[in-house]
Amino acid sequence: MKAIMIIFNHALTEKVEYMLDRLEVRGFTQWENLQGRGSVDGDPHYGTHTWPEINTATIAVVEDDKVDIILEKVQRIDEINKEVGIRAFVWNIEKTV
Repeated sequence: MKAIMIIFNHALTEKVEYMLDRLEVRGFTQWENLQGRGSVDGDPHYGTHTWPEINTATIAVVEDDKVDIILEKVQRIDEINKEVGIRAFVWNIEKTV
C-alpha cells in the first residue's frame, strides 16, 4: 500500500474530490487553510492581503496499482491549471491497524 498526499490550491478542491470519487478512492483525510509556497516557481499561498491564495491537502492510502493513475490525473490537473498549483507525493505504508 502507498500513501498519496496531494497539496493544492483551494480552488481545485472539487476537481481533486471528483478525481478520487471517479477512481473509487473512498477513504481520505483532508486539511484546509494551509499556507505554503511552491519549491520551484509557485507563488506563496499565505491567505493574506498580499498573498490571498490558500492551500488544501488530501492524503489517501491506496493499493499500489492506483498510484500511477492518480499521479497521471494530478499531472493533468496541473497542466490545465498551471498557475493555480497542485503537487502529489507518495510514500510506502509499512503497516496499518
